[in-house]
Amino acid sequence: MSSSFRLGRIFSIPISIHYTWFIIFALVTLTLARGFFPNFYVWPEWLYWITGLVTSALFFSSVVAHELSHSLVSRYYGVPVRSITLFIFGGVAHIGREAAGPMREMAMALAGPLSSLAIAGLFHVVHRVALPYSEPVAALAWWLRYINVALAVFNLIPGFPLDGGRVFRALLWRVTGDFLKATGAAVAVGRGIGYLFITLGLLSILGISPVAQLFGFIGGLWFAFIGWFLENVASSSYRQTQLKEALHGVSAGELMNRDCVIVPPERTVEELVRDYVLPRGSRCAVVAQGGRLAGMLTMANLRGLPQGQWPTTLVENVVIPPAQLRVAHPGEDVLDVLERMEEEDIGQMVVVRSGEVLGVLFREHIFRYARTRTELGYRGGS
Repeated sequence: MSSSFRLGRIFSIPISIHYTWFIIFALVTLTLARGFFPNFYVWPEWLYWITGLVTSALFFSSVVAHELSHSLVSRYYGVPVRSITLFIFGGVAHIGREAAGPMREMAMALAGPLSSLAIAGLFHVVHRVALPYSEPVAALAWWLRYINVALAVFNLIPGFPLDGGRVFRALLWRVTGDFLKATGAAVAVGRGIGYLFITLGLLSILGISPVAQLFGFIGGLWFAFIGWFLENVASSSYRQTQLKEALHGVSAGELMNRDCVIVPPERTVEELVRDYVLPRGSRCAVVAQGGRLAGMLTMANLRGLPQGQWPTTLVENVVIPPAQLRVAHPGEDVLDVLERMEEEDIGQMVVVRSGEVLGVLFREHIFRYARTRTELGYRGGS
């Protein structure tokens, strides 16, 4: 099951919400309605909650605008943007590949913080205009001005994968000329900042002065949580970068298994299992007639059919038809194929050309290839 769901499209870019987004949305609303606004303003109870909800919605709209700015600059430089996902600490734009050079990487990274500062300026104007007429509007504008400045400053911390970390990586890339080493250094800084936040958070939680006096128990929890998040995302981002580097320029045709199990549709399921699947240890079989794709059978298909029916059931009666299959083409970038596999949670794709079956591409084989190439440090041709 997917951990996020599609919200819609902006500038043709799919926008999704991760389930963790609801946690932070609820926490922000609760903090505003029960903490911030009651501390400074005397309103009816319902107005605290309405203003808190509206402020939270506008805050996450600001986060979307932050990510969209990255995406639009990326598109300007010819870098495809596949989607934007909102999650517990903001959002992330999923790009198809890295920037072509360090200066473009820097421009893409700086677009987000600059947009947040511009949004902060907009809410500053709203605050000044609304102040004589509507205290709730002025109050939410003041908070949104502050939080967007904080968002820009936080993202400029020089630790990958924050925007500041990407700027730091771009500078190292410019100096060294080595993208992967620059990424590794930026990730190391990002993980170090994460551990620093965790340490400060734990000291504050344990009541150790002067950290505890500065941040308090709740602040310590947030510091520890943000630090844990940064360390994990930095490590995960580096693995993703290594994966992209290892698979750069590799096509589906290069990694497909040409010695795949191909069976005619008129065979029985019993014959399929006995003569094809078990001897080869295959977890799927391509069904073809005269070399043309007729469908596919997977373990899920076979498990769903009682074994007593195997001797009398023809393969063509239980096969996944071609119209329902996700297929790849031999010249297709294997990174694009892998992303489709991840999105649709499938372990293999048939590789076809003009309807002719050429082989099968397995997700686990793609990862194994990338891991081996990374371990060898091989940067030659694929």
